[in-house]
Amino acid sequence: MSNNDIFDREIVAPDADLARRAGTLLGFDARYSRVHDQLRLLLAADGLEKWSRKHHGSLVPIAELVADQYPLVVFHGDVGTGKTVTAECIANRLLTEARSEEALIFRLSNRVRGSGKVGEMTTLVAEALKRVVASIGKTRRAVLVIDEGDSIAASRSQEHSHHEDKVAVNTLIQGIDDLRRYKGRIVVMLCTNRLSVLDPALLRRAAIVERFDRPGDVERRQLLERDLNGVRMNAAQFDELVVLTGPTAHAPGWTYSDFRSRFYPAAVAKAFPDRPLAFEHLRAAATEMTGSRVMEDR
Repeated sequence: MSNNDIFDREIVAPDADLARRAGTLLGFDARYSRVHDQLRLLLAADGLEKWSRKHHGSLVPIAELVADQYPLVVFHGDVGTGKTVTAECIANRLLTEARSEEALIFRLSNRVRGSGKVGEMTTLVAEALKRVVASIGKTRRAVLVIDEGDSIAASRSQEHSHHEDKVAVNTLIQGIDDLRRYKGRIVVMLCTNRLSVLDPALLRRAAIVERFDRPGDVERRQLLERDLNGVRMNAAQFDELVVLTGPTAHAPGWTYSDFRSRFYPAAVAKAFPDRPLAFEHLRAAATEMTGSRVMEDR
């Protein structure tokens, strides 16, 4: 694997596309507001001493302790609930607000697991962290987004955990420990479908642990009304779609990605190219689908 394959994406912030995508994420502003203050604190660790001396007259112990927290955020929840795209959008908005010199968002590739050669995953994890560190120079900031984090950060105590996996987890933990020296200029956002399998030592280091759930009735209604704006539908028809996309005795409720990756294309395909999209197409597509299988967290 070449070094260029370590990351799926390298984005310069502020990024207009991520800013636009944030506007399409249901509940994004509320979630951002909930985690904003603590995330801002992570990025401003180098300013805590100045804050403490200004408001308390000296460097108080709590300021030193907070400045030394681990720059790790964990987003967890079922598959298709928008963890990774939300992480990228939050990082983009946060870095934009920080108004620092050029900032970068890296998304670690799942290819970092390597091809199975002894020591390969450990080497690639170390190389990824090294490149993120090198990118910030003396004044820049960076956020590293790790998708499917359980694939490289699973508990070292699991019976089926190979020695190579354990060494890679050690490397990731040590890397996050080392990032504290940069006083918030680098933050790691790790996304996982299975919180329970993360290594306890890694999870203990998380400054923020944020849960993502499948949308309930209210959220599904809001999503449908937003996405189907311009399609002629009445309130009763929206109500029916909310029921059709909700949980049943045999299937879970739909995820956000079920709507946008499967349902909408299936409905539009029934109307395209000769007819306008109508409720009959949406209802037919909805009755042919079920929600994605729940990813068991165990």
